This record gives sequence, C-alpha cells and structure tokens, in this order.
Amino acid sequence: MGRRNYLIEGSSGAGKTTIATELERRGYHAVHGDRVLAYQGDPETGERVTPPPGDLDFLNDHHIWDLGKVLAILADPTHEMTFFCGGSRNWHKFIHRLDGVFLLQLDRATLERRMDLRVNEWGSEPDERAMVMALHESGRNQPREGIRIDATRPLAEVVDTILAHCR
Repeated sequence: MGRRNYLIEGSSGAGKTTIATELERRGYHAVHGDRVLAYQGDPETGERVTPPPGDLDFLNDHHIWDLGKVLAILADPTHEMTFFCGGSRNWHKFIHRLDGVFLLQLDRATLERRMDLRVNEWGSEPDERAMVMALHESGRNQPREGIRIDATRPLAEVVDTILAHCR
C-alpha cells in the first residue's frame, strides 16, 4: 500500500482540479481523477455503459473511476502522499483504503461566480449549470464523512489547510 492516500471531493466548481494543480506545483503527487481515471460505467460492477443522449442525470450517476487504476495507485509506495482529486460515483469501492477524505465546501454565491467563468467545460451550459447547483445543494453522490474544508478561501490557504491535516 502507498504511504498515505487522500481523497479531495466536492461539488463541481469547488476547486478539486485547481487544488490538484497547486499540489503538483508544490511537488506532491496529485491524481486528476476526472482526467485520468474517469469514464461512464456502472458504479457497482465497473462495466462501461453508453449514456443516453442528453441524459445529464445518467452522466452524473455513472461518472466513475477505474477501480483497477485507483488500486494500483494506492499500492504504489513511491510517493509520501497521494491526493486523488475529483468526483466519482464509485468512491465507496475504495474510500475505506484511504487515510483521509477532504470535502470542499463553498456557498452558492461563490459557486455561481465560478460557474460564470466556465467556458466549454462541465457546468457552462444552462442545463448542466442547473444540475451543478442542484447537486451542490443536495450533496448527492459525495461522501458524508470527512474533513470539511472552506473552499472559498484563497487557493494557497485551502491547500495549506489540507496539508496541515496530513501532517
């Protein structure tokens, strides 16, 4: 098993990708889950699925990470700490193997400002944005337990807070 492994989760727009990039800049091993692990699949079996056209609920509910790749990264002892950053609907398949979970929290106004800045990415279309806002309010598909991090603060402070919890 890797030395220490953490999940950084939160709604779309909470800052998971930005935090991963900052952790990498600081020399930490960060996995951009939505870029390198994600695909459309059944959260229980991992079987790949084809989403019905335009069905955003299906897209959201079947956004999973490749469990084999996650387990391989978890087993890699070459990094002092690994941060998995992103959202997956099959986190329940690997969360018990992690040393900690960080849940990025932000208020609706901050999320709306961040969504306003998106162009050609998830949440930039009106129907996607409506889904992002609804998921933010409900917390659906996210772990309930973890260390809550105020993601409205400046990036450096958010990352410093996460790292302080890992020491």
